[in-house]
Amino acid sequence: MEMTKVQKPRLSFWQVWNLSFGFLGVQFGFALQNGNVSRILQALGADVHHLGFFWLAAPIAGIIIQPIIGGASDNTWTKLGRRIPFILGGALFATIAMFLMPNSEIFTALMPAMFFGALMLLIMDASFNVTMQPFRALVGDMVPASQRNLGYSIQSFLINTGAVVGSLLPFILTQLGVANEPAAGEKIPDSVVWSFYIGGSALILSVLWTSFRTKEYPPELYYKYNPVEKKETEEVEKESFFTTLKKTPKTMLQLAVVQFFSWVALYIMWVYSTPAIAQHIWGTEPGDATSAAFNEAGNWTGVIFGAYSLFAAIFSLIMPKLAEMTSRKMVYSISLALGGLGLISMMLFTDKNMLILSMAGVGIAWAAILAMPYAILSGVLPSDKMGLYMGIFNFTIAGPQIFAGLFGGQLIALFNNQAILLLAFAGVCMILGAVAVFFVKEVKETEAE
Repeated sequence: MEMTKVQKPRLSFWQVWNLSFGFLGVQFGFALQNGNVSRILQALGADVHHLGFFWLAAPIAGIIIQPIIGGASDNTWTKLGRRIPFILGGALFATIAMFLMPNSEIFTALMPAMFFGALMLLIMDASFNVTMQPFRALVGDMVPASQRNLGYSIQSFLINTGAVVGSLLPFILTQLGVANEPAAGEKIPDSVVWSFYIGGSALILSVLWTSFRTKEYPPELYYKYNPVEKKETEEVEKESFFTTLKKTPKTMLQLAVVQFFSWVALYIMWVYSTPAIAQHIWGTEPGDATSAAFNEAGNWTGVIFGAYSLFAAIFSLIMPKLAEMTSRKMVYSISLALGGLGLISMMLFTDKNMLILSMAGVGIAWAAILAMPYAILSGVLPSDKMGLYMGIFNFTIAGPQIFAGLFGGQLIALFNNQAILLLAFAGVCMILGAVAVFFVKEVKETEAE
């Protein structure tokens, strides 16, 4: 028998804020990873052509972990809540990995430093996946349809605010007098080591805030707000993963095409920005990974990554209004196009400060990527499978990164080892994603709730 439909209550601004506050710290750590892991791995001995292979561990872990965590959280009811136990557990392991990664040289008795660093990258990114996926579903669980744009835009704002600080931290510490070159006999500068310590601490503290300031709906209330027939519930529990996969909503498949182009572009940018900027602006050679010039370029990569996160945070504040005035698809498509133009423009500049202008477009695209597909998707997903489908949707994030990781080395060789040309290629990919948005069928808000 079907339960009576009860509308979800509107939440106060601060209730919506607290739902996603932990993402502030998660992205703090994610930004440090994106801006510094290639730098760390190259310093530990990785060749620039092989960087993409080291990063493959992360999206592969995401493909495996996110559907498992999503499905598990759909069927978990504890005193802490439904999603929060997974958010908290993932944050704990991510924090530990962040503390250990910049100290990879200490563990050479166990394995070569480069491989220990790669292992910490795997654990760190897998833990980020465990933490992030339930955050997406938590907003879908708790926020009514009328506040969905607000919910995911606040999430995008917090993500990018954390990313600004995380990306700038090595640069800030260097300005404060922390050494930005490795000490004699070492490979990782103190500016990076202390950045990871601070980032890990911020991660666990912000997640604890969400964990203790958010009260998830208990089962009886949850099923009043998200009713399903009892018979259907019993059948769903027996339904295989592959049967669920076959029932994937068409909108999700259409979004997958957009995601492919978007995340290929992002992966290339994260992995190759430091060598691209070092070569293009500082004039370093491809094999140079420990010189003062390379480390200055590494810091500047953090600065421009912080810049795109700042632009994204600002754009997140006006994005809900723009989506209401036009449509989610329009905002999504234009944002991706601006991101693509921003990446392409990087090869036109030889002044490092002009790269900040390039990041304006990238930041607008990043804000939209973090919010619009989830706002569109949550309107077509069955409430009792929200976590599982959000986990499956991670295939559309991890898959493109695996593709870019496998072929990034060949592409950079094709571009005569000029990493800046690879970033321009990433810009073209993002523009193709903007075109693909127009083929996505969006469910109207009145149908979603």
